[in-house]
Amino acid sequence: MANFFDTGIEFIKGVGPQKASLLEKELNIRTFGDLLTHYPFRYEDRTRFYSIKDLNESLPYVQIKGTLKALYTLGGGKRKRLVGYIVDESGEIELVWFKGINWVTKKLKIGLEYVVFGKPTLFAKKLNIAHPEIEVLTETSSKISYLQPVYPTTEKLKSKFLDSKAISKIQITLLKAALPKMGESLPSGLLNHYGLMPKKKALRHIHFPSNQNMLSKALYRLKFEELFFIQMKLLMMKVSRMEKFKGHAFNSAELVTEFYEKHLPFELTRAQKRVVKEAYRDMRSGHQMNRLLQGDVGSGKTIVAFLCMLLAINGGTQTALMAPTEILANQHYKGLRTFAKKMNLRIALLTGATNTKDRKVIHQYLANGDLHILVGTHALLEDVVQFKNLGLAVIDEQHRFGVAQRSRLWEKNAVLIPHVLVMTATPIPRTLAMALYGDLDISVIDELPAGRKPIITRHQYDSNRLELFGFIRKQIGEGRQVYIVYPLIEESEKSDLKDLMDGYESVRRAFPEFQVSILYGKMKSDAKDFEMSRFQKGETQIMVATTVIEVGVDIPNASVMIIENAERFGLAQLHQLRGRVGRGADQSYCILMTRYELGQDARTRIDTMVRTNDGFEIADVDLQLRGPGDLLGTQQSGLLDLTVADLSKDGKILQVAREAAIAILKKDPELKSGENEYLNQKLKSISETFVNWSRVS
Repeated sequence: MANFFDTGIEFIKGVGPQKASLLEKELNIRTFGDLLTHYPFRYEDRTRFYSIKDLNESLPYVQIKGTLKALYTLGGGKRKRLVGYIVDESGEIELVWFKGINWVTKKLKIGLEYVVFGKPTLFAKKLNIAHPEIEVLTETSSKISYLQPVYPTTEKLKSKFLDSKAISKIQITLLKAALPKMGESLPSGLLNHYGLMPKKKALRHIHFPSNQNMLSKALYRLKFEELFFIQMKLLMMKVSRMEKFKGHAFNSAELVTEFYEKHLPFELTRAQKRVVKEAYRDMRSGHQMNRLLQGDVGSGKTIVAFLCMLLAINGGTQTALMAPTEILANQHYKGLRTFAKKMNLRIALLTGATNTKDRKVIHQYLANGDLHILVGTHALLEDVVQFKNLGLAVIDEQHRFGVAQRSRLWEKNAVLIPHVLVMTATPIPRTLAMALYGDLDISVIDELPAGRKPIITRHQYDSNRLELFGFIRKQIGEGRQVYIVYPLIEESEKSDLKDLMDGYESVRRAFPEFQVSILYGKMKSDAKDFEMSRFQKGETQIMVATTVIEVGVDIPNASVMIIENAERFGLAQLHQLRGRVGRGADQSYCILMTRYELGQDARTRIDTMVRTNDGFEIADVDLQLRGPGDLLGTQQSGLLDLTVADLSKDGKILQVAREAAIAILKKDPELKSGENEYLNQKLKSISETFVNWSRVS
């Protein structure tokens, strides 16, 4: 059976080597199996005939039948067109062709009855159908009732007579041969429990559905199957990892208790307490913790990481925190140093800027076990950095590190690999997290610390600039600081956006009484540090910058974020930028400046930002707008090459598929029962092609 579906498509009647080569090059279709999963992307409704009087321009493609009463050409040269009129009992409609006029003229005869299919449009207050499909009315065509599949194709394929209709004919030929050879790919118990359509029936009805109901059932079945196998694979990886990678068992929490009772500077939120308990359960289990911690900007992830560090230190091991930039590493170091001093723990910072003398001291303390916490950047990955016993590795903003980079950190232990806590302030939609990180344990901090006021977000047009300047002056007068972010660095001839330098000069002219800093990506490192330091100390009141300040800057006194040309930023970026303010007790503001004309997606992004501060709600909207591929970026966009499911729309099916996978593995962890034998074979067959991007250890 497997051999049949691996057969090259050149062996399908009507294809041959030449067309097969073209289909492989254009659509990556090489085998029978590839072609069967080349699904239609939409369907044209051939289930009803319309009366001409019922047609209007808002209708999609329609099917009518009537008599051709006239046919003639109008105009000349490039303006030449063929016009015909079809009539039925209710009225008449104009048909028009601009291409292939000679061929169409030979094909049609006045007085014959035809079936016409096309899109009604309004031109000069008159309905017509341009370039309709038209065939002679016969007993068969008059009773025809189906949803016609429309397949993805390309201009090159169309030029070689491989348009959607041609692909459809090839599919009919293939299905006749394939369906008798096709077995069921899901256990019968699963089909019965979830009321799923059998595989053969689903495949037939996704290509050639008899009605909308059968199409819906076929789509659900095939989406479920696709997502189910991804979840099975991820969950089995999780079980395998827990068996393979043993971890330090930290059974004592004395240091955590001491910190709670004597030094904790504020009450933890319920969400923070829940995450600490989840991490403690992992770290005392004897299995390696592999946990993803999601928390919005300012939700208090760092204090949670420190409490996890105390568990590891209590167990006689060392800890490390790796951040993607020096600014962020410095910030973490300063925050953790305050806590470490209270607990009499030794902490150090290691970045590219650390001098040779300090490095030697750090290396020595690491090797003999006297250094409890090491904070740093990629410098932590250097071979010379050797821990005596690393018990916990914390990675901040893990998506900024490559898989190979991350793995080098926990390979530094000879015996037990460290527990891993990965933190991100980029909210990941729940459906995407399940699909990508299904083998990870996920913790979410979904509430802000007490006393934090929600950031007020407003949308203003460029015409309100004088009002904006007044607002800035008032805020600075009250002792606050302001960010102004631009999307560009240099002037572009192709863009009407204000560039950063122009903006910087405009701000200086508008506020001569205030000091203004500037920050952008191409500045030298020491110049960036100088400007950032001035702003942190309050020596400058306004920071004009690009998105370089998106991650890692924590200045509680900065309470206003102004984003110029906000329509040019993605939702995730807007949310990250907004998170740069609201770090202190004062009321903070985010002002989104745009031009008046906005596209639909841009308006949705702006409206979403104004409506909510919830990063997960924002991430869900972003997923719907951009889809998973764009959201993941080019590096990971191919990691979920789904053929039929859509993560932005099929979250509920994914949840059901995951629950089904959990239930099966709970009952039969090794898939040894007869009913699960095929599942086991299928999962082994996809092992070689499945890329597990979620593994961080």
